Amino acid sequence: MQKKPIHTARFVAAETLCNLFQSRSSVKILFNKNVKKYKLSSKERNLAMNLIYGVLRQRQFLDFILQERSKTPIRKLHPFVHQSLAVGLYQIFFLTSIPYSAAVNEAVNSCKVKGVPKRLHGFVNGVLRETIRRKEKTTPAEIAPMEHDDKLVYNHPQWLISRWIKHFGGEETARICNENNKEPLLILRVNSGRISRADLCRQLEQHKINHHPGRYAPDGIVLPDFHGSIQSIPGYEQGFFQVQDEAAQLATLLLGPLKNHGTYLDGCAGLGGKTSHLLQLGIGRDLKIYAVEPERSRLQKLRENHNRLLPESKFSIYEGNLQDFGAKCTIQFDGILIDAPCSGTGVIGRHPDIRWNRKEPDLLRYQNEQLKLLDQTQLLLGPKGVLVYATCSLEPEENQNVIHKFLSTHPDFTLTNCAEQLPRAAHQFVKDNFFCPHPSPTIDGFFAARMERI
Repeated sequence: MQKKPIHTARFVAAETLCNLFQSRSSVKILFNKNVKKYKLSSKERNLAMNLIYGVLRQRQFLDFILQERSKTPIRKLHPFVHQSLAVGLYQIFFLTSIPYSAAVNEAVNSCKVKGVPKRLHGFVNGVLRETIRRKEKTTPAEIAPMEHDDKLVYNHPQWLISRWIKHFGGEETARICNENNKEPLLILRVNSGRISRADLCRQLEQHKINHHPGRYAPDGIVLPDFHGSIQSIPGYEQGFFQVQDEAAQLATLLLGPLKNHGTYLDGCAGLGGKTSHLLQLGIGRDLKIYAVEPERSRLQKLRENHNRLLPESKFSIYEGNLQDFGAKCTIQFDGILIDAPCSGTGVIGRHPDIRWNRKEPDLLRYQNEQLKLLDQTQLLLGPKGVLVYATCSLEPEENQNVIHKFLSTHPDFTLTNCAEQLPRAAHQFVKDNFFCPHPSPTIDGFFAARMERI
């Protein structure tokens, strides 16, 4: 009989959560490192990720339950014990397919493997078993903020809640948190250079994959309950689609109308989602497209996506930052897209660690970086060129304020109305000429501004 591995999904989940709250690093980086270190199987890896993301989405609720069950203040708990209990509580309240006994036993065993003092093993066992006994009397905050002692538990940090209430009002803040605490939907962008949306939908139907066309982007498809691997979706190997939210799909359209034989730049290419979309939109137009990205790992993924989606199309990649590219570049571009580094508060639903990693002073730090990027970018734009600035943030410091500051020091630019380049269904997200949807079931929180050099 094969011996059960010591480092299980529950252990890796608790360990990764400990690492996260000690370092404020990316949960994805920490998780992948632990998966490799502890050699998790594919099945255990998927469970561990489910547990980690679930705990991050329900952290305040789980801490509220834990504090009710424990006489020891949470801040004084052993860090690994705290996270093991959070993982156990999440299973008890939110993963109905897992037996209670497994949640309890695995939490205790994880503490043993970690070398937690023996006296705490009984504490972990007692808290979880008492929770199971009292569960029927407790209402979990599965979707909405939970009311307790006349306070709402949003599962978001207070500094962020206070800001959103100030900017968006209490009802909209509760709705945004509601969306962020759910597992997000999977959105595809059809590669129209290879297949039509209707034909890809027919393939999905043949494989009995629930889907429907996107509401806002012309190439979007929503898979509302898909939980398998992306590679298992029909058409992946053939390059029929790219995973991309509808907001990001719409942002690339803002570079339009594209000029035949025009020259375009993706100045912050990342994994290449918008670069590949631009290549797709440029089919038949003989465009010259450039992509700039300093991180080698992202560039590798960008090349892989390009080879899968549009291997026959040509574009130029510069490995380095935009400043270095600008110092060597002699081209004047017809259009430039800057998907700027930001706090990411619009995509907290997809990346739940963001809400706990970010601090309010980060916003002005990002703003300074964003203004520098725009200053460098405008030097590369030709006469009557289009400059699109985008973030996945909801914060004015990184969005409207950046654009107003840039325009105040660059009078040769004018702000245009994003609605003119977007499908009618997306016009509802345009306010004061900016494209700025809030998180909802089928679109991420986002911001984009379209400017022209006059």
